[in-house]
Amino acid sequence: MQPSPQNDTGSSAGPVASVTAEDAAVAAALGRIPSGLFVVTWRAGEQDRAMLASWVMQAGFAPPQVTIAVAPSRDLLAALERGEPCVVNVLTESQRPLVGRFGKPAVAGEDPFSGVDVTRTPRGLAALAEAAAWLECDPVSRAGAGDHVMVVARVSAASGSTDRQPLVHLRRNGLRY
Repeated sequence: MQPSPQNDTGSSAGPVASVTAEDAAVAAALGRIPSGLFVVTWRAGEQDRAMLASWVMQAGFAPPQVTIAVAPSRDLLAALERGEPCVVNVLTESQRPLVGRFGKPAVAGEDPFSGVDVTRTPRGLAALAEAAAWLECDPVSRAGAGDHVMVVARVSAASGSTDRQPLVHLRRNGLRY
């Protein structure tokens, strides 16, 4: 992955602690921006790893690219900074129960994929078998974005089904998860 631009603040500030009336309006408006829910997977040695993401977006046609917003504290960011590939799994409504499972880092020794039907991408990464789609990606650049880092990743392989509708997510408060 290319180095981050000079304006990368590296800030790890958390959600807004106190909300003014103006902040409340901003929070409500930001919460109305629809997003998908995604499980991003990668490998750490021989172990499959995963993280829930809600800020993933297509970022280019040629080559096909996506952006993934990652909090600086997440292990995924370190893997992407090393140039490791990842898979963006687009969740379906029927996969809503996976949100809780992948929303927090896995407990040491716990297999977050236990009981989940997984297939393998061309490079052997975990892809959720029932996902609406999956995209195998390689990180190409990053930029600071306040309390998250935006990673641009090139899509190298993908699979999807028009029969499975993606899960769309709205937040009550756009200033926190």
